[in-house]
Amino acid sequence: MNRIFVLLLLGVILIPFSGIAQTAPAATQQASGGSATIGPAKIAWLNLEEVIYTCEEGKQQFTEVQNYMQKKQTELDTMRKELESLKNQLSVQGSKLTDEAQADLEAKIETKNTEIERFQTDVQKDIDNRRTKVTNYIGKRMLTVLDKIAKEKGLNVVQYISSSRDAYVDPSLIITEDVVKAYNQAYPVTAEKSATPAKK
Repeated sequence: MNRIFVLLLLGVILIPFSGIAQTAPAATQQASGGSATIGPAKIAWLNLEEVIYTCEEGKQQFTEVQNYMQKKQTELDTMRKELESLKNQLSVQGSKLTDEAQADLEAKIETKNTEIERFQTDVQKDIDNRRTKVTNYIGKRMLTVLDKIAKEKGLNVVQYISSSRDAYVDPSLIITEDVVKAYNQAYPVTAEKSATPAKK
């Protein structure tokens, strides 16, 4: 059976956060002229998608979105079974029905088709909205964590890892794991805590 829903954890997320964890360039004053000399910048890289999906809060909230998707998929399957039943009824009894009864059955099939199409559109839109809310929620909270780490490590710039731009990045320059650990410490998840952004 065809599925209308794309698996959540296979999606690629892009967030338009700018200026993330960026500190002032290192500068020193020359004793003679007093002009600033810009030293080499200390740069690190971050896999944003990995942080959002693997931090404990992210896993909890995206699990709720996934559960919602599965619930709606079950509802869709039920609607499709109802549609199939109506089509079978028309196929088997069509020739035996009066013109009025046959027209009524065909109208029911058309109505069910429209209902399914609208359901698919509305649910997919709702899923996208839930994913966006969770992504933005965690991304916003991550900024404070990332700023702290950048200052602790003396970083001047933190860039997002991009497969289209970065052919290779030295693993020692990637701070993704550090950010995930720091996020989990700053925003611990408990069994009682509900992932409210995904439910809104």
